[in-house]
Order: sequence, then structure tokens, then C-alpha cells
Amino acid sequence: MDEETLDLAPVREVLEQYRSQKGAVIPVLQKVQEIYGWLPKEVLEAVAEGMNVPLSRIYGVATFYSEFYLSRRGRHIFRQCDGTACHVRGAGRIVDVVEKHLGIKAGETTPDYRVTFEVVYCLGSCGLAPVAMVDDQVVGHLVPETAVAILDSLE
Repeated sequence: MDEETLDLAPVREVLEQYRSQKGAVIPVLQKVQEIYGWLPKEVLEAVAEGMNVPLSRIYGVATFYSEFYLSRRGRHIFRQCDGTACHVRGAGRIVDVVEKHLGIKAGETTPDYRVTFEVVYCLGSCGLAPVAMVDDQVVGHLVPETAVAILDSLE
């Protein structure tokens, strides 16, 4: 999504839905992030203006909560667990291989916005260690070769 041609009409629609609710910054940001996949600067400015709230407060909320993203994310999200169970079962090797394969570090997005790679510290599936979440699907008993095959299968 090119920031120069960003359509802010969806932001105005969300703001209209919450017009009568004071203090609805978090649900408004959640809704607009669902629409855009992240929170571009122009969207934050439109939310601040539409809610008559200082932009600094909007940024404060968006940067405080880890659920909000201020940079564009990939079409696919690959989250590799590196919690204790996953770590002792080889998650570090998977992280190294995925970073090398994608040409990015954990926490980054490929230049074509195909994949965002994240390392997390618990997915709640320790019995499947090492485990990753690819978009909304849990993949257990992962090995580096399987991780690469999954990445290659993503459009």
C-alpha cells in the first residue's frame, strides 16, 4: 500500500462508528489497523483529528501496546517461538536459517512485503516444540528444512 495514495475514507467510517464514545482510542486504532494491516502516519493523524485528541496521545497509545504496528507488515507473519522448550529443541537453528533464507533479521519484513519474521517467547504449545505460528496456523515439531519449505510455499 503506497502511503502517497492512502485512502482515508475507511478511517472516517470507523470514526463515525465511535463518534459518541469518549475514550475510544484503542478500539478505533484496532479497527483501522484491521483495515490497513498497520498504522501509517496519515492514519494516526486522521484519527487524532477526527477524535479531537492530540496526536501525541494517539502515538502514546499506539506505541505502548504491542498489538499496534507503526511499520508496514508482510502479507504473511511467521512467528518462531524461542521459549525454553522450543529453544532446547533447536529453535535457535530455525531462527538462523529463516533469517538467512529471507535475508532479514527477526522483527523485520522482506522488502517485497511478503513475510514479516518475528521471534516470540511462548505460543502456548510447548508439547509441539519447536513450534511456530504461520499466519494463524500452528506448526509443531519444526525443523529448519520444514520452515524453509513453508516459507517457499507462501505466495
